[in-house]
Amino acid sequence: MGAGLNTPASDLLAAWLAVLRDQRRLSANTLAAYARDVQAFFDHITAHRGEALTLGLLMDLQARDFRAYLAARRRGPRPLSSRSLARALSSIRGFYGYLLQHHGLVNDQLALIEGPRTGRSAPRPLSSKAAGEVLALSAKASNAAPWLAARDCALLTMLYGAGLRLGEALSLTGADLPLGEVLRITGKGGKTRLVPVLPVIAETVQHYVRLCPYAIGPQDALFRGARGGAMGPRAAQKLMQSLRTRLGLPDGATPHALRHSFATHLLAGGGDLRAVQELLGHASLSSTQIYADVDAASLLRVYDQAHPKGGG
Repeated sequence: MGAGLNTPASDLLAAWLAVLRDQRRLSANTLAAYARDVQAFFDHITAHRGEALTLGLLMDLQARDFRAYLAARRRGPRPLSSRSLARALSSIRGFYGYLLQHHGLVNDQLALIEGPRTGRSAPRPLSSKAAGEVLALSAKASNAAPWLAARDCALLTMLYGAGLRLGEALSLTGADLPLGEVLRITGKGGKTRLVPVLPVIAETVQHYVRLCPYAIGPQDALFRGARGGAMGPRAAQKLMQSLRTRLGLPDGATPHALRHSFATHLLAGGGDLRAVQELLGHASLSSTQIYADVDAASLLRVYDQAHPKGGG
């Protein structure tokens, strides 16, 4: 059914990543994260066992080997947080799940390992006022060419106005033009959803396209870099870093915070939780519920500060 026990672990890792890419259609960033996590585990085991890592050795590992690896990553020169450590363990479990499914082999010692406890961090949305200031400032040319300022404003307006993930917005192409009343977005796990396009989104995108010096064909990225290639996530992150510095916003004011703001402000305005779940592309309602919790917490803080019987 599967590989022999002398098969190099590196070959198995490559085969697993290929399955994730071709069958589950995971993004390049997700695949890279899985590869880093499992390769770091391989490197640790190879160093401590002093022998080539094979399928047979992977099956021979004991619970103490897995615990030693987690402890080493916790204490190492670049120690992992509990959240990162939990992700690393999840990647290792995923790899061993592949070995079971495709090669019929199981290492039951891994089931004895408990991951670190991680508290679920609440999203940190911007206020409506701050979100508006970010969009307004991004539209000003500053030191950039006018078309780049128009691009920045269009991108951030899309993140805040449609609740897209940064990767989803950057994956749009000329085939999505001209924007209609809805956008078909393919999100995590290849799940497709329809997202309404507000007039302000269509207007800012149309303004950017009109100023863009590069032709945007059906196969071309909608959002272009200064030299004409596809705009990358790092450029968007640097943009938000510059804007939050100029506006005096906290470090949590990232491109993804605009998506958080979209959800929180919709719910604050009376939006239906399940409708917001569909707009965000969440598989689970509990993932969307956290935004309602954030808004309720902020309302309680305002109440406590402003009410005569409050603590403020």
